[in-house]
Amino acid sequence: MTIRAFGFSAALCTALVLGGPLRAEEPVDSAQLIIRNQIAAFLSNDAATAYSFASPTIQEKFLNQNLFFDMVKRAYQPVFRPGNFAFGRSRIEGDQVIQEVLITGPDGKDWTAIYQLVKQPDGGYKINGVQILQSAPGPAI
Repeated sequence: MTIRAFGFSAALCTALVLGGPLRAEEPVDSAQLIIRNQIAAFLSNDAATAYSFASPTIQEKFLNQNLFFDMVKRAYQPVFRPGNFAFGRSRIEGDQVIQEVLITGPDGKDWTAIYQLVKQPDGGYKINGVQILQSAPGPAI
């Protein structure tokens, strides 16, 4: 084992033991992974997977994956077909994670999506709502 490989292995083990940033069970990490996976499902036209990340409350409003998928396609184009996206600020409020996502939509315009994820009885999180706002253009650089 080279010194470089040993150093990486030691750092990885330390992070795992001490609960560093690699812990997937952290609420914000989990929320970001869920959002990333749902966006990937939208991009792949995988309605079933995209729907699986919606909370029971959302699934009650849209009784099947096709209704949900069509709603997102119509009302949330930047989320449905993002050009690029990056995670912004986040906060935890009780059993909820609020996550800001900065998105460039398919039309090239910038948007901010505010995701609300709620903790489920199994300890996982589901997306319970998304508010999307068109971002004001920043100064020229």
